[in-house]
Amino acid sequence: MAKLKYTFKTDTLFKMLFTRHQDLLKRLVAELLGIGHESIGRFEVANPEMPPAVLGGKFCRLDINMEVDGQLVNLEIQVRNEGGYPERALFNWARLYSSALPAGDDYLSLPRTVVINIVDFNLFECEEFHSEFRPLETTRHEQLSDRMSLHFFELRKVPVQTGSVDRLLLWLSLFRARTEEELVRIKAMGVPEVEQAIEAYRRITASPEFLEIERQLDKARVTEMYALNQAAQEAAAKATARAAAKWQGVVADREAKLADKDAELERIRAENEELRARLKG
Repeated sequence: MAKLKYTFKTDTLFKMLFTRHQDLLKRLVAELLGIGHESIGRFEVANPEMPPAVLGGKFCRLDINMEVDGQLVNLEIQVRNEGGYPERALFNWARLYSSALPAGDDYLSLPRTVVINIVDFNLFECEEFHSEFRPLETTRHEQLSDRMSLHFFELRKVPVQTGSVDRLLLWLSLFRARTEEELVRIKAMGVPEVEQAIEAYRRITASPEFLEIERQLDKARVTEMYALNQAAQEAAAKATARAAAKWQGVVADREAKLADKDAELERIRAENEELRARLKG
């Protein structure tokens, strides 16, 4: 099986493809949120650019912020479980939600804010691949507000699609695909927007612009890894030096105590000798 060098989970590919083909993004978001594509009126991407400073930055993540019929929607891909991901998603929601209140406006003007997370690891102890969280009263399950919604799609729990076409599963299978054979099988399902996404994927991954960005990112990753290794080595050397200094201090303290004891024994021995001399006299 031919393994893909870049997948739909690759940050730069994800951002370039879906910001340059916003009708595909619109269809993807419609499936992820369970709404009709044709029912979406206003659809606008707020951050289509990929600034070089961001690409070279530490822990670079290229999410997409959108306005969908008055709602604020953030879409993010996460490949590695670095710990604390639910808290990170909640922080992203809070930052997006709080930034939507202009000075002097009423809190009721705050828009519904939705964070969508597609993750390539198991996050919750359940069989379902899709989880949505909202603020609810713990016993009555009464919703506090409709302004918060956090969606998580766990790719490793997505079932293999058989029989009739389920567009949501097909999109998620596209993100999960790791081999050329999987892309061919997905394309053979005959869903036009997914076919378009695969064709856009091929064009972008072959483009000089994308390859140059990936080259720069690889260089940045190597530089960052080298810096982290250097920092780790320096920290280990300092820890070793501190331990050695501490041990030297312990040894010196013990030697000083032994010297004191030796001096005390010598004093006692001298006193005994003096006492014997007096007794003989």
